[in-house]
Amino acid sequence: MQYIQKNFQYTYEVKQSKFIAYFVPINLFESTLLELRSQHPKARHFVTAQRYLNAYEQIVEHSSDDGEPKGTSGKPSLIVLQGHNIINAAVIVVRYFGGTKLGTGGLVRAYSEAVNGVITESELLTYKKEIVRNVVVDYTDVRFIEYICEKYEISVVEKFFEEKVLYKLQGDEENMTLFISEVERVIRTLKEE
Repeated sequence: MQYIQKNFQYTYEVKQSKFIAYFVPINLFESTLLELRSQHPKARHFVTAQRYLNAYEQIVEHSSDDGEPKGTSGKPSLIVLQGHNIINAAVIVVRYFGGTKLGTGGLVRAYSEAVNGVITESELLTYKKEIVRNVVVDYTDVRFIEYICEKYEISVVEKFFEEKVLYKLQGDEENMTLFISEVERVIRTLKEE
């Protein structure tokens, strides 16, 4: 799965109609849509499609034709997002009508081209599921834990100092597995000596 961290834009023109595609992270979707509606008061349609992961790691999808003939814009835009395996992102296509009707097939092609174009122009990142783990260590192991966190790109969410040191850590599954196995191996070795 792939996602983006910033906004991207691409313009596609056919028969004097202009399709301006905006590709945005899902957390910026609502605010971007409002902003685009005020920036483009003469635009005819604001077609949207979005895919994101919910709290249960399930993909949720929505699309809107925004007044275009049913199934000619929102759904084709969503299909392009699905084809590129995009998550946690949305596309908003602002359409300016050029005076020539494109027909249903022409609309499907135009919206698909606009969305494909903006995805091609964007910087896609590979999504990795992140997990949170708690790790308890002795004070003498703090330096080692900090070093291994950096080595495996594990973020320290919280750190508590009591009888021992409690870390709340976050990182992608693969790195967390490597991190835990190295910590267990090294701390076990230290205790055996």
